[in-house]
Amino acid sequence: MDLLQLLAVILDSTIRLSIPLICAAMAGLWSERAGVVDIGLEGKMLVAAFASAVAAFATGSAWIGLSAGILASLVLALVHGFAAITWRGNQIVSGVAINMLAAGLTVVLGNAWYGQGGRTPSLEGAARFGDLTLPFARWAREHVPGLGLIYDEVVSGHAAPAYLAFLCVLVTAFVLKRTRFGLRIRAVGENPAAVDTAGLSVAGLRYGAVAICGLLCGIGGTYLAVAQSAGFLPHMTAGRGFIALAAVIFANWRPWPALGACLLFGLLDAVAIRLQGVTMPGIGLVPVEAIQALPYLMTIILLAGFIGRATPPKASGLPYVKER
Repeated sequence: MDLLQLLAVILDSTIRLSIPLICAAMAGLWSERAGVVDIGLEGKMLVAAFASAVAAFATGSAWIGLSAGILASLVLALVHGFAAITWRGNQIVSGVAINMLAAGLTVVLGNAWYGQGGRTPSLEGAARFGDLTLPFARWAREHVPGLGLIYDEVVSGHAAPAYLAFLCVLVTAFVLKRTRFGLRIRAVGENPAAVDTAGLSVAGLRYGAVAICGLLCGIGGTYLAVAQSAGFLPHMTAGRGFIALAAVIFANWRPWPALGACLLFGLLDAVAIRLQGVTMPGIGLVPVEAIQALPYLMTIILLAGFIGRATPPKASGLPYVKER
């Protein structure tokens, strides 16, 4: 395998491994920009993965699975919103409760329904998202040296939710920066009293942001179970929700830097996979566990050494009590 082909393979893996992180990071960004801390991203993605796999297996349609995953995640998002916005409860406790509920409920229901230790049956055919070949990908690979290979191997050949995830980044960046709704979301995360004084509903705006958070987690969880894998596995999110939160903090609550942080983690993960079983000069064969821990270790180092001072929205995590 030549160098360009190796680079293309690594970048392709980077994209595939980054999709759940990108969805979760955009979800967390929406919620926290509105002033609602959400560490329950992990739980919402996990429930979405389970619901999408169950629905896709039952109906034979990956798109119905996507709808079910979004719906399940949206329900949990609204539960978090009810606890954090309506009842002004502790947002951290609510998020932890959602993570614990999702981790236990998916395994219990999966084992009760299918008797496979919490797994769902394997998805085949139309029940799973296949890779899409973009126009002129094959032609470009054969006729355009270098860039044609990158286009065919890296840009083309991903499942529909992957392209949907990148579209969500574009929409998030545009809406939060350029639209009236985005301005209101940012305002309610900075100064909810001013928003209330202007005659706008603080609770309504925060519920809207939390609902968008649920939708995006649903896409990320569905990608894990119905595109990247061929079914649900217990705890298959494997800490991606927390890494996505780290990416949001690393990016200082901005969409495009958050995308870059997610791609960086995906790159480290892809490189770690390629290093498994490889003998390193002067080191020898590195233990698999050390290789698997590399992306998480590098994430900690990057956050500790390069982030600087993170400045969250001023009202983040604070319940709003209307002054009488």
